[in-house]
Amino acid sequence: MVLPSLRVRAHDAVEIMDSPLCDPTMLTRTYQDFRVVNAVVSGWWGIYRRSIRPALSTTTELTLLDVGSGGGDVSRALAGWAVRDGLRLRVTGIDPDARAHVFATSQPKIAGLTFRRALSSDLVAEGEHYDFVVSNHVLHHLSVDELKGLLVDSESLARRRVLHADLERSNFAYLGFAAATWPFFRHSYIRPDGLTSIQRSYTAVELRAAVPVGWTVSRGRPSRLVLGWDAA
Repeated sequence: MVLPSLRVRAHDAVEIMDSPLCDPTMLTRTYQDFRVVNAVVSGWWGIYRRSIRPALSTTTELTLLDVGSGGGDVSRALAGWAVRDGLRLRVTGIDPDARAHVFATSQPKIAGLTFRRALSSDLVAEGEHYDFVVSNHVLHHLSVDELKGLLVDSESLARRRVLHADLERSNFAYLGFAAATWPFFRHSYIRPDGLTSIQRSYTAVELRAAVPVGWTVSRGRPSRLVLGWDAA
């Protein structure tokens, strides 16, 4: 395969699943496959263990908002881990895409987990607040101005902590994902859209330059970034 230049964000590239005309069967399979892919590469178990679980309680319920929750696999994982650990966490996943909402709400129920069709700005307008605000693979979809809007919303919504996790653009990420997914996911958009996502994603340097004071960017493996903020 030909390695595209990754020196600059391909912010105009479009993922197939974002098109309203994409094949609905392929889209459903993509949502199903995200559960596998995110379990392997997204690092949310580590984020939950280090940055969310220590604040949780067996008696006091805390709340978490998952922005751009898509098919809901990360929301479900976080809610499920809390249930397994005997901790009280109410998780709300939001996404404006009707197709994602239909898929997310069609999955088996988990205690304390709900989904809404909404944007973060809608919840700000409603005066909502959550102890934690998180997202997975949302940042690379955003322009710098849209990113700043999400961060303003996140600060308004979060009582305790914000954790936005995403890919980091690099040759290693692109070639590694291409090689690891080549034999698999032939009947979903995981592979082509994953490669496009890497092309669209920020580097740590770019993300640090784009965010306001008070936000931190940490790097993880494989080729991961976590954008964080803690309430005063």
